[in-house]
Amino acid sequence: MRVKLKFTNKGKTAIEKFSNDELLEIFSRYSNTLTKKYDIEVVVPEEANPSIIGDGSIELRLERVNCDVDTFLKELGRDIKVPLVKRLGTKLDNVFKTEVMETE
Repeated sequence: MRVKLKFTNKGKTAIEKFSNDELLEIFSRYSNTLTKKYDIEVVVPEEANPSIIGDGSIELRLERVNCDVDTFLKELGRDIKVPLVKRLGTKLDNVFKTEVMETE
């Protein structure tokens, strides 16, 4: 399953404080941490995300999904807010909205 996470206006402001590589690393790290709790595999493909800030979105591949994807993505959104809030220095609501691009 391919999923695009579209950043909200405040989310876009927050990600501008990071490099593309930092964002890829943050999403990979937080996704991997959540896979210990949820039965799902997450790939953050570098080739599909050459300009996260410019695009205002990041694409993830979800594989071997044996959990509720919406719940997983909501928790990922809460977790991702932590480094964004630290760098931005202000409170954030929702950081991104989910768009399913392709199901397998």
